Amino acid sequence: MQKGTINVQTENIFPIIKKFLYSDHEIFLRELISNAVDATQKLKTLASMDKVKGELGDLTIHVELDKKKKQLKVIDHGIGMTAEEIDKFINQIAFSSAEEFIKKYKGKSEADKNALIGHFGLGFYSSFMVSEKVEIYTKTYKKGGPTKAVRWECDGSPEYTLEEIDMTERGTEIILHIADDSTEFLEEYRILELLKKYSKFLPVPIQFGMEKVSEKTGKKDKDGNDEYKEVEKPRIINNTKPAWTQKPADLKIEDYKNFYRELYPMNFEEPLFHIHLNVDYPFNLTGILYFPKVKKNIEVQRDKIQLYSNQVFVTDSVEGIVPDFLTLLHGVLDSPDIPLNVSRSYLQSDANVKKISNHIMKKVTDKLEEIFKDNREEYEKKWDDIKVFIQYGMISEPKFYERAEKITLFKNVDGKYFTIKDYKKHVEKAQKDKDKKLVYLYATDKDEQHAFIESAKERGYDVLDMDGILDNHYINTLEQKFENTTFARVDADTIDKIIKKEEDQPSKLSEKDQETLKPLFEKFAKKENYSIIFESLSEKDQPVIITQPEFMRRMKDMQKLGGGMDYMGAMPDSYNLVVNSNHKLVNSILKEKDNKKQENLVKQVTDLAKLSQNLLKGQDLTDFIKRSVDIIGK
Repeated sequence: MQKGTINVQTENIFPIIKKFLYSDHEIFLRELISNAVDATQKLKTLASMDKVKGELGDLTIHVELDKKKKQLKVIDHGIGMTAEEIDKFINQIAFSSAEEFIKKYKGKSEADKNALIGHFGLGFYSSFMVSEKVEIYTKTYKKGGPTKAVRWECDGSPEYTLEEIDMTERGTEIILHIADDSTEFLEEYRILELLKKYSKFLPVPIQFGMEKVSEKTGKKDKDGNDEYKEVEKPRIINNTKPAWTQKPADLKIEDYKNFYRELYPMNFEEPLFHIHLNVDYPFNLTGILYFPKVKKNIEVQRDKIQLYSNQVFVTDSVEGIVPDFLTLLHGVLDSPDIPLNVSRSYLQSDANVKKISNHIMKKVTDKLEEIFKDNREEYEKKWDDIKVFIQYGMISEPKFYERAEKITLFKNVDGKYFTIKDYKKHVEKAQKDKDKKLVYLYATDKDEQHAFIESAKERGYDVLDMDGILDNHYINTLEQKFENTTFARVDADTIDKIIKKEEDQPSKLSEKDQETLKPLFEKFAKKENYSIIFESLSEKDQPVIITQPEFMRRMKDMQKLGGGMDYMGAMPDSYNLVVNSNHKLVNSILKEKDNKKQENLVKQVTDLAKLSQNLLKGQDLTDFIKRSVDIIGK
């Protein structure tokens, strides 16, 4: 038996490993499984080069749990190690077996090299984060010479023991003696959870325990249906050939949909379309990205892209790796150029990661342009679901804006779609304000703003349907990009004020009449602090209209979405109460001699205006209903 001290620079590296090596202790299992896969892949590569003789046998990796003995085992049938290799690769942390392997066979193909994960070494020591003692039993694939099986043991101090043992099968068995502060890793559900999280798509089968499955008996019941029986079978954790590792030409649309269901079993909505990435220069990147149907809360959509390194799960927090707006996509990215164990700040500054980020944005844009050019009708059908991605990208990424501007659509309240260029032509003759700026009218809720929309349409104007969660931010971006253009919500003011007519309509009320009526309206608008304005509108318009200035409303809306404008919170909502001086009902109110009846009419038309803007609530609404019944009864 050999005893010794692990060759490390620090006197005792294990407390440092336990505290600082990884932020999350559960990573230990990912590392051990990765090492087992690495050893198995090396064996396959050597066999393909005729460096290993005979049958390879079953290469399934086994994970075994013994709660009574407080042991967790990871067993592979890969290349194994000699005593010399244990000393080099386990006792001398500075070396890496995978790096040595790549150097030895550097003349081989990229595929052979990429089959190696290359984390045997420091990654192995993550096992001490959860263990009070670790044992290794290993037998090399090599024949002849000093190739006897060996056992290595360490209790978390720099001292270790190494001895020769008898082993019949090639490979490595690692036994973790779980520490008292890590007993969660002795629970079957917890290990199963980690295996499904980190090992779901590894290229070598991984077995953990048994599972019950239904199997045909070969018999029929009395109705002629197949009979089934419940049998126990080895529980294989992973899909060794996930869709992103295959050639796009070998996959059908249904294959992509099935893979989406495999990734997100609780998401019952099918994706809109997908993009299959397959790049080998100037960096390695494979993956499949899906455009999902985005719900109202975009934050719910985040953290759905899974990042892998050679099929080993790394993270589902990909900010900095993909452009921020594309974190709303779903799917998988896999790149051996992204290391497994690095900080978020490193990823964000790494040159390869930046190249990958730019490439993903380009591929997404290419796909959108392809759909737009090849099938405009299909693109329009998908627009309501994909517009949030495009708007977010145009707001946050100048490079994306340049390309996306050509494929961005506006939809009006009648459901007709236009490109930005076409829509400008559609409205530029009729829709200008007093400063000759082009005015884009829009609605955020077609039902609530219906009266205002109809008023605009009666005058021959077009109204955009902008009810999306990002539309307020998006409008601000467009106003900065478009020349001599402004956006106005259709209820931001009376339509004749938003868009300047050639000549003003004469008022049927004199200034003296207006001064007479103003105190009556102020009395009922006092508690809301509405500004009373008289305007000479069309006789067809409502007698009283409530509007909210565009600037104030937009600031409030942006604050709700998280615009960060806390100072707006202390400011009350600001509204204008516009009295139509040309409406005959307003003229009737002026002429009414009965003060009580006059007040009731003022209150009624004011409440009607509030009701149209969803501002009438509580006691005021109850009083309005009673008053309406009384008026109808009379």
